Amino acid sequence: MKKFTLFALALSFACVAVNSYAQDGITANHNVDISIPEVALLDIESSGTTAITFAFTAPTEAGLPIQAPSPNTQLWLNYSTISQPYTMDGPATRKISVKLNGTTYGVDLLLAAATYTGSGAGDFGTPEANPITLTENDQDLITEIGSSYTGDGTSNGHQLTYSLSFRGSNYSQLEQGTFGTNVVYTISDN
Repeated sequence: MKKFTLFALALSFACVAVNSYAQDGITANHNVDISIPEVALLDIESSGTTAITFAFTAPTEAGLPIQAPSPNTQLWLNYSTISQPYTMDGPATRKISVKLNGTTYGVDLLLAAATYTGSGAGDFGTPEANPITLTENDQDLITEIGSSYTGDGTSNGHQLTYSLSFRGSNYSQLEQGTFGTNVVYTISDN
């Protein structure tokens, strides 16, 4: 009887073990984990150099002012972004802000970003409606950027237009010389 009880007990454990690992049936399943990284990258693109040189033209007749150079449209702003998860207020968005790292002695440097164009996909941001006068303080250039990518290179993203004007239309603040400044772009959460 002891042999039979031991045999029955061993057979019961074997059946339980087989049933707990057997998955054959009319359905089966398994887990799949998907990981999407947070992305926040931006770049300035040009068909040449990203450095811009503006040179005023001296008058050839006494009594006339110097002439401001033509606006520069050679640069494009590209970005790739995957936003953080939705919040109670809706989808999380990003913005691109811009500032000067230096001064512009007697002239204002203005910047405008065009509406998105290119080969990307997603929720592209909204550029400021009017050109902004760059200062040493961050200013929003493009807001409400959702998960998106602009495409890489020129003719993708937001075309940038730089122009100059006399500071406050005040010619008396101009000084002769050559000086440089640096424009800093930052992508961040709205």
